Amino acid sequence: MYSAAVPRYPQLPAPYVRATPDGTVVQLVVVPRAKRSRLLGLHGGVPKVALAAPPIEGRANEELIAFLAQIFGLPRSQIELLRGGTSRQKSVLLRGVSKEEARCALENSQKRD
Repeated sequence: MYSAAVPRYPQLPAPYVRATPDGTVVQLVVVPRAKRSRLLGLHGGVPKVALAAPPIEGRANEELIAFLAQIFGLPRSQIELLRGGTSRQKSVLLRGVSKEEARCALENSQKRD
């Protein structure tokens, strides 16, 4: 007989987050010039972030750091752009954040939008 119960599966790994001795590195895809800054979901297995700032003179990078600081409850000084200063694909270091905390915060932020 068919059971309507939904099986519980273990949490899938998030390949876009990587633990380091300093914190966690998160890979992101950004879309500048959006109506508002928000998390759009996964794009090719990587979180896609819409940013309200244009990609001029580092404004989109500043908006990304401010947006991530808001999501993670960190001061901006704890967030460092490692790669992708002029690219849509970025790697960001979140100091003092575990891999699991980063994954959960990104998933919860996506659910709120």
